[in-house]
Amino acid sequence: AVSREAQMWKVYIHKTPTNQDTAISPEQRDEVIQWLVDLKRQYPVYPETLALAVSILDRFLASVKARPKYLRCIAISCFFLAAKTVEEDERIPVLKDLTSGSLCGCSPAEVLRMERIILDKLNWDLHTATSLDFLHIFHAMAMTASPQLLDRMPDMNPSQHVAQLTTQLLQVMASHQLLQFKGSMLALALLSLDMENMLPDW
Repeated sequence: AVSREAQMWKVYIHKTPTNQDTAISPEQRDEVIQWLVDLKRQYPVYPETLALAVSILDRFLASVKARPKYLRCIAISCFFLAAKTVEEDERIPVLKDLTSGSLCGCSPAEVLRMERIILDKLNWDLHTATSLDFLHIFHAMAMTASPQLLDRMPDMNPSQHVAQLTTQLLQVMASHQLLQFKGSMLALALLSLDMENMLPDW
């Protein structure tokens, strides 16, 4: 007998794209991540949740060939998995509200089935360091090593500064051209660009 999970693999995943059902393009990947960025504004989750959702999505799409028409279902499942990993229980969106409010085009039951597929493919390992994790580390190091930076930012404190950089990083993550770079490099490059404007000898 064929298991439900195996049947789902046949529905969502395929190995030979056809003209009628092509593989997910880089542009479609960027579009769905921008959709998740917009979704974060709708639901009060931490930036770390969005960063982890993008990481899960990219790791999953790198390991399988998924049909474009199911991309939003995959993305919302990654978002829900990330929320359950990062958020406190009271901040996790209610799945029924999330599926209806996001207009993802799939039911709560389909999200839960897709979750199991993603977890199986990623060996239940969702705890990978994201570019946002590295940004926080590098920012703290920069503030410690160069205290004079605080004098260059009279209108904001370190927390507000890293929040500003976080917003920029989340936008950068929606660019497939940058997938070739490690998350640590993206975070350091973004921070370095900002530091160059404040410290000529950076």
